[in-house]
Amino acid sequence: MDSLFDPQTIILVLATGATFMMVAAIALPFIERDPLTSRLSAVAKRREELSQQQRAKTQKQPLLGKRQISTMKIILERLKLENLLGSRSLRIKLSQAGFRGQAPIVVFAFTRLLLPLVFAIWVGVMLFVSKKFELDFGIKLGITFAAGLVGFGLPNVLLNNLIQKRQKQLTLGFPDALDLLVICVEAGLSLEAAFNRATEEMALSAPIVAEEFGLTSAELAFFSDRRKALQNFVDRTGLPSVKSLVTALIQTEKYGTSLAASLRVLAQENRDARMSRAEEKAASLPAKLTVPMITFFLPVIFIVVLGPSVIQLREMF
Repeated sequence: MDSLFDPQTIILVLATGATFMMVAAIALPFIERDPLTSRLSAVAKRREELSQQQRAKTQKQPLLGKRQISTMKIILERLKLENLLGSRSLRIKLSQAGFRGQAPIVVFAFTRLLLPLVFAIWVGVMLFVSKKFELDFGIKLGITFAAGLVGFGLPNVLLNNLIQKRQKQLTLGFPDALDLLVICVEAGLSLEAAFNRATEEMALSAPIVAEEFGLTSAELAFFSDRRKALQNFVDRTGLPSVKSLVTALIQTEKYGTSLAASLRVLAQENRDARMSRAEEKAASLPAKLTVPMITFFLPVIFIVVLGPSVIQLREMF
C-alpha cells in the first residue's frame, strides 16, 4: 500500500494518463469514419425511400389528444383569454419553432396560464407549510411571487430557444438550397417545380429546409396571390436571407428581371456569409482554448518536467 502513494508512482501514473489522452486526441480524427461517405452511399441506393421516411419524421405528432386540447380551449374562453388564440404574433413565433395549427397555440396559452400557478403553489408549500426555511413572511411572499413570474416567463424562454435552434439549422442548409434553385431555374423549371425539386433533394441533408420549401411550394400552387405564399415563407423562418430571397422573387416577377441571375447572386452571398461565420468561429478558438489549456495541460506538463527534479532533490536531502 505504501508503494501506491509513493511520489514516483503517482508521477508515473499521471504521466502515463496524460500521454494516453494526447495519443487518443491525435488518433481519434483519423480513426473516426466519415459520415458523409456513408450518407452519400445511402442516398445513391435508396434516395426515394429515405426521402419519404424523412418527410414522415418531420411531421410532428400532437402530444395531447383532441379532448385535452378542447378542454384547454374551453378553460381559456371562460377566462376571457380567447384573444391569445387569435394572436398573429404568437402564431408566427410558434411556426418559427416548427409548431403549426391551432392545437400548439392552445397548448402554449394554457401552459403560460398554468405554470405560474404551479410554480407559485409549489414554492409556497415549500416555504409556508414545510417550515424548513426560517424566513420572514414578507421574504417568503416575495419568493413565491418571483416563482410565479419565473413560471410565466419560462414558456417564452423555451420557445425562443427552439426558434434559435431551428433558425441555425435553416441557416446552415439554406445556401445549398439556393444553389439547387439556381440549377433548377437555369434548367428551365418553373418556380414551383424548382421548389419541389429542392424539397426532394434536401430531404436527407437538411430536412427542416426541405420542409419549409415543401410548404412554400404547396402554398404557391394553392394561393392565387403568390406574394402571400412567399410572405408566409418569411414569417415561418424569420431569417434575413429568406427575406432577401422573397424580395428578389417579388421584384423579378414585378419587373421581369432574370430570375436565375438574382438567385445566383443570392446564393453567392449566402455562401460567403456561411464561410465568414466559419472563419469567425475558427478565429475564436484560440481564446476559447486558453482556459482548458491552463487548467488541464499546463499542470500535467509541469508534473512531467519538474517531477524528476523534485524526486532527485528529495533523495538528496
